[in-house]
Amino acid sequence: MKSLCLYFQIHQPFRLRTYRFFDIGSDHYYYDDYQNKRIVRRIASNCYLPANEIMLSLIKEYGDKFKVSFSISGTAIEQFQKYCPEVIDSFKKLAKTGNVEFLGETYSHSLASVMDAEEFKRQVKEHSDMIEKLFGKRPVTFRNTELIFSNDIAQQVYDMGFQTMLTEGAKQVLAWKSPNFLYCSAANERLKILLRNYQLSDDIAFRFSQQGWSEWPMTAEKYLGWLNAVDKKQEIVNLFMDYETFGEHQKADSGIFSFLNAFPVKVIKSGKWKFLTPAEASRDLQPVASLNVPHAISWADEERDLTAWKGNDLQDEAIGSLYSVTDLVSHCDDRELLADWHYLQASDHFYYMCTKWFSDGAVHHYFNPYSTPYEAFLNYMNVLSDFLLRLKLYAYSKGLEFKTSPPKSLKSTSKEVLPQKKSVVAKAPKTKTVAAKKLTKTVSRVGKK
Repeated sequence: MKSLCLYFQIHQPFRLRTYRFFDIGSDHYYYDDYQNKRIVRRIASNCYLPANEIMLSLIKEYGDKFKVSFSISGTAIEQFQKYCPEVIDSFKKLAKTGNVEFLGETYSHSLASVMDAEEFKRQVKEHSDMIEKLFGKRPVTFRNTELIFSNDIAQQVYDMGFQTMLTEGAKQVLAWKSPNFLYCSAANERLKILLRNYQLSDDIAFRFSQQGWSEWPMTAEKYLGWLNAVDKKQEIVNLFMDYETFGEHQKADSGIFSFLNAFPVKVIKSGKWKFLTPAEASRDLQPVASLNVPHAISWADEERDLTAWKGNDLQDEAIGSLYSVTDLVSHCDDRELLADWHYLQASDHFYYMCTKWFSDGAVHHYFNPYSTPYEAFLNYMNVLSDFLLRLKLYAYSKGLEFKTSPPKSLKSTSKEVLPQKKSVVAKAPKTKTVAAKKLTKTVSRVGKK
């Protein structure tokens, strides 16, 4: 029997309110509570709750024959606890079955893995602590933000105690090889790697309701036929996608829930497949080869790289400015500052600044509250300017030096991906926005006082 690994990502950021130039220094609350509550409750009703009911009914009916895995970001969990705790309760019911694996990831769904090694480690631990507290078991499999993966990241993940990691079956890494095997990392062969089969995953996640698609309508029988067409020598098919696929991206009237209910049943009754969690796949299968990934990959866009978040000057300025104060934040014990630090790291903020508007443009528009990337940048930099001002005042109050510096991981990362930035001491990050100019003036006045 071949194996099938079903994994779903769940993430919601804290969306920023419209934060204007004149708010800097006077209003320190950055979030659009109305939109955050509205969106999270809507998706809970459309997706999380009905999809979890289907998962639970499948487990009750078929027992160990059906397995599924999830990763839930810390920011999503916080919003569930705040706005719809019934979602947490439904995941706890799934956890009690023993048929569900919850994966580790970054707490903030952040880019810390490619920006600062110490911050990456702190976030992963914080997220694992939260998952263990909620669901009773500490994660042993790691799923990085947007499946971002490289040799350097793989080594860090193994050093943090994980045995298995998920990533994209990107062509630039696989070449002629198939994603339908278990691999290991070239950086550390003890870390097992599961690769997303993006063709079969995207057939559900993106193409299911496209009536112009040559394979529409897709049925459980047809999809099982595609699975059965996989070469008999290949051992596992990994279907990784956003959980919001069900009921949110693909609406209920498209038939997506009927498919979700029928597809696993068809697979089980075929007798040719068995469902495994990532940890079980890592345990039961043997790696066929090692994967060498010197430059980071992801599951985003056609390029499968980092250009969705680090592809233009706007993004590089915002990300560099944020992570330049990582060392100072690591010494901070102010709960409100630390919460804002987490929320401002969500990769979504930088995704909204993406200027790639070709075949991937529609994807970048979904859940995007801004009309242009430039509007997203200006709003974020206004918020960041106020945050940095507060952080500087905190540093003064504790007798600490306000110091910005390049993130630690930059030294070991390709310059093509992360250009080196000069260290700046006691100065706000350089930017052309009026927000940053106001911050510099305000900080100067504070220093004189």
